[in-house]
Amino acid sequence: MFMKTIGLLGGMSWESTASYYHLLNEGIKQELGGLHSAKVILHSVDFQEIADYQQQNKWYEATELLANAAKGIESAGADVVLICTNTMHKVADGIQSQIGIPLLHIADATAQKLQADGIKRVGLLGTKFTMEEDFYKGYISGNYGIDVITPNQKERDVVHDIIYSELCCGQIKASSRAQYVEIVERMQKEGAEGIILGCTEIALLLKQTDTPVKLYDTTSLHVQSALSFTLK
Repeated sequence: MFMKTIGLLGGMSWESTASYYHLLNEGIKQELGGLHSAKVILHSVDFQEIADYQQQNKWYEATELLANAAKGIESAGADVVLICTNTMHKVADGIQSQIGIPLLHIADATAQKLQADGIKRVGLLGTKFTMEEDFYKGYISGNYGIDVITPNQKERDVVHDIIYSELCCGQIKASSRAQYVEIVERMQKEGAEGIILGCTEIALLLKQTDTPVKLYDTTSLHVQSALSFTLK
């Protein structure tokens, strides 16, 4: 069977990029059996450089760094590119404009599942960039007509700080999980019919078994989108 090659733009953080690699190969094994594994080309950046650009509001520099990496992935033979992080989809259009292969947007994969489940109002957890700016919320509401709500300011600070100070460093704490669950269940009281885990690291901490509120793991949904593309 012909299988397309998936390009991963990773390292943001490597903790969640490892999940992408694992899930892609598990998915191919389930679909094709035998000794089949995913055809993957990975460019893993130094996350400190990206985090510095984020904090300094140097999005042009971040775009150029990632676009150059994506061009390398394309030159190496990839048929599609995935940015293995929600936050850096802020520069997805800038990257797509510099490559000739499709970039599978993580918000499309997520919103399509929300639509399929009939979700009209959804809560969003992620970095402050993702929760507070419009590149992600506006993408989903504008393209899919789904109302996206976020935690309050204090809760956004908590969610953001746990991502950068713990999850991106491989630290999984029960106390942090409890804080996330509290935020999730409060958002449900505000009318959220489900919660987007809008940072690829959050799924390392928060599982569906931790709360009755429906969770949408963007990493898993992004991978499913890639698997559909590579096997069709």
